[in-house]
Amino acid sequence: MATSPSSPPAPTVRELADRYVTDLADASTEVATALGTHPGDDRVPDLSPDGRLALDDLARATLAALPAARVVNDDDRRCARLLRERLAARLAVGEAGEDLRAVRNIGGPHQSVRQLFVLMPTATPDDWATVARRMARVPEAFDGWHAALREGARRGLHAAPRQLATVVEQLDDWLGGERSWWHGFVAGPDEGTLGADLRRAADTAAEATAVLRDRLAGEHLPAAAGTPDAVGEERYRLGARLATGADLDLREAFAWGWDEWRRLDAELRLEAGRVLPGADPLAAMAHLDAEGPAVEGVDEVRGWLQELMDRAVAELDGGHFAIEGPVRRVEAMIAPVGSAAAPYYTRPSLDFTRPGRTWLPTLGATRFPVWNLVSTWYHEGVPGHHLQLARWVQLAEQLSVFQTVVGSVSATTEGWALYAERLMDELGYLTVPGTRLGYLDAQQMRAVRVVIDIGMHLGLRVPADSPQHAGETWTPEVARSFFGAHCGRPAAFLDSEIVRYLGWPGQAISYKLGERAWLAGRDAARAARGRDFDLATWHAAARSLGALGLDDLADELAGL
Repeated sequence: MATSPSSPPAPTVRELADRYVTDLADASTEVATALGTHPGDDRVPDLSPDGRLALDDLARATLAALPAARVVNDDDRRCARLLRERLAARLAVGEAGEDLRAVRNIGGPHQSVRQLFVLMPTATPDDWATVARRMARVPEAFDGWHAALREGARRGLHAAPRQLATVVEQLDDWLGGERSWWHGFVAGPDEGTLGADLRRAADTAAEATAVLRDRLAGEHLPAAAGTPDAVGEERYRLGARLATGADLDLREAFAWGWDEWRRLDAELRLEAGRVLPGADPLAAMAHLDAEGPAVEGVDEVRGWLQELMDRAVAELDGGHFAIEGPVRRVEAMIAPVGSAAAPYYTRPSLDFTRPGRTWLPTLGATRFPVWNLVSTWYHEGVPGHHLQLARWVQLAEQLSVFQTVVGSVSATTEGWALYAERLMDELGYLTVPGTRLGYLDAQQMRAVRVVIDIGMHLGLRVPADSPQHAGETWTPEVARSFFGAHCGRPAAFLDSEIVRYLGWPGQAISYKLGERAWLAGRDAARAARGRDFDLATWHAAARSLGALGLDDLADELAGL
């Protein structure tokens, strides 16, 4: 009797995840450029409703195939949970129509277009030719976003006027006075046919930026009148899930954030007295701004930050961390004009031809007090984002690209970076005058984020023991006032932060809640192993897990 050929075995979870990433990079130039997998890619993001639906269809197909995928080891087990949670969270956001009103001052659709060029290689004439072709297509991307916002408006889904007005201001900054950001970016190769192509492409991109600005200001901003800044609990939960990988008890998180703020406030006051006897924290910070160590000049501060990270690599390697191969390289960069106010990090490409980079927005400054820069660069660079995320890129062959890049969870990455700041304090690295005050100020800022982000969007009340606004409802104005009374950052930074929280609900809480999970996991592992616990060994294992949501992070860390 004839026998039918046996069916091929079902894919492993790793194989399914890798297939999803390959298909996603083919469909999304943002993913392809971030990974560095499509040389010569001159596409721009498809920000239209149809473009988003295509990505959602790919996610649904992957979720449908996941139950049949084989789990062959713990990495597969973790990957399956991550894949299921990340894709489901992303689909829930899309199904709620959030992509049709996505306007924000950081990580917004317009910035995803510009970020493509920052990540592109520019070492050869062929590289620059690709830049020219892609830049000439910027109108496609902006037209797609305009179409998405129009569809949102048709459904009654609007971004808040505050977000739209802020992005209009950012686009004005991009256009600049005498030359646009686009023209500045392509100013290098200025001779021959290539230079002419680049200038024409920059003209096209600048014109598209002006058209987008006018559409946002003239059509979408008036139509959004009356749309509240706060999104309410239902929408907030979607954003918080996407940022944390957990279904949170939001009121518990709010209360914990307030307790953490009070703890840090007491510690800040003690540290302020060490900096300037008798001074409160803001007075001590003002003293450091005026009289403390500072770096003069934009180029000089970039070099100073580079030296800080290079020194951290050299001193931490072989002790608390093994820093090997291309992970040893991280670049300090100055953020392009029209960025949000917060520093940030960009990951290396999969082949490390583009290294990990930290980015400092200067906000027009030319003098940079260092008291609040040191711990921030331990956060953004080494041992923070760079040691985690560049290490993940090294592990892409062992895990999956989904676990190491595409499926990242903000709470896991930002939580590690906050943990890294704390670790450097524990190791005694905050010795430059004022830098420990800067660390505590940054920690308190992240605790404030938990309180005012949840408080504003859910309409909660300011706790009764608050030194300002006790019993009032958290509004943007109350939050800004409270922030200004308890944070040493410049006014422009604080203004930008409030807009950020309102436009990206749930993301701001991921830092402190993520750090809480990292600390809980470390404490549990230390308690379980007793005298056998070795922090360097734990760090190595913890940095090798890949992405996890908060539903899993502390438990996985506790078992290491």
